[in-house]
Amino acid sequence: MDTHRIALVPGDGIGREVIPAACAVLDAVGARHGVSFSYDEFDWSCERYLSEGSMMPADGLDRVRGHDAIFLGAVGQPGVPDHISLWGLLIPIRRQFRQYVNLRPIRVFEGLESPVRGARPGEVEFVVVRENVEGEYSEIGGRLNRGFPEEMAVQESVFTRAGVTRVLDYAFTLARSRRGYVTSATKSNGIVHTLPFWDELVAERGALHPDVRWDQEHIDALCAKFVLDPARFDVVVGSNLFGDVLSDLAAAVAGGIGIAPAANINPERDFPSMFEPVHGSAPDIAGRGIANPIGAVWTAAMMLDHLGHAEAAAEVKASIAAVLAKTDVRTPDLGGTATTESFTRALLEFVGR
Repeated sequence: MDTHRIALVPGDGIGREVIPAACAVLDAVGARHGVSFSYDEFDWSCERYLSEGSMMPADGLDRVRGHDAIFLGAVGQPGVPDHISLWGLLIPIRRQFRQYVNLRPIRVFEGLESPVRGARPGEVEFVVVRENVEGEYSEIGGRLNRGFPEEMAVQESVFTRAGVTRVLDYAFTLARSRRGYVTSATKSNGIVHTLPFWDELVAERGALHPDVRWDQEHIDALCAKFVLDPARFDVVVGSNLFGDVLSDLAAAVAGGIGIAPAANINPERDFPSMFEPVHGSAPDIAGRGIANPIGAVWTAAMMLDHLGHAEAAAEVKASIAAVLAKTDVRTPDLGGTATTESFTRALLEFVGR
């Protein structure tokens, strides 16, 4: 039996509710496929920050470096500024473990109506590949003359040939295993240095992948086309900021941010990759037992796939599709009355069918 050691970081809010749900599904499908999981739980969170002054301990990265994967629930809590929670936990993990690919698949499921009239099941299924460690989210910059009329803030974007090339190669390679089509998000008509550089590298890498069709769209037009013609897309690749915004928009097109999964991938596997649903900590519903577990369960399927268990991952995704297509079990965010627990039970009933 294969055994995987997983670092669990439930985090804040509904993270503590959806992570146990996802682990229950992992254990069930693992038992069917000869895979077991050993979970080491860490209390890294905003609650820890408020009590101890840091999101995680100084040696936190060393504590999880040897795990096969990191499974994160959610981060964020009222009273803790978002930049503190993000830069105190997620970004150090992403950067120190060279998780330069953020992968966010999108799908319109049968039985879950999209708010977009033209987004139909079986037609909309694409993935956003987001550059995850540089771009607009660099640490270069600062504040000057705080409190004075001439106060200013400077934030520098950083686009390196190595950083852009590797995420583009990942996107083109991924497209080859799908429908063979890449769309690059840009804004080179208005951002004069970094995005023309990005465009040049897209053309360069595209020429090395002649079996993959590609084009590019300015980010404003691309947002509109996500709504007007979402079935068009296969693999969408963008910078850190563009990929972040596009993937949340795409999740909304698919029916809700609560269903959206994500993975922070180190493709070389020199370090553990980190898996986290997109939805965040949702403090408005935390503790009520009504959080939608789909995002976390689909994220667990992505983790299974990364760990080499594609068949098990496919079963998990099939169980999500079956619950939505064949039952009326829905959590409140999807218009139903199911609890996290009852929705998870429904998923477990379909695992392996």
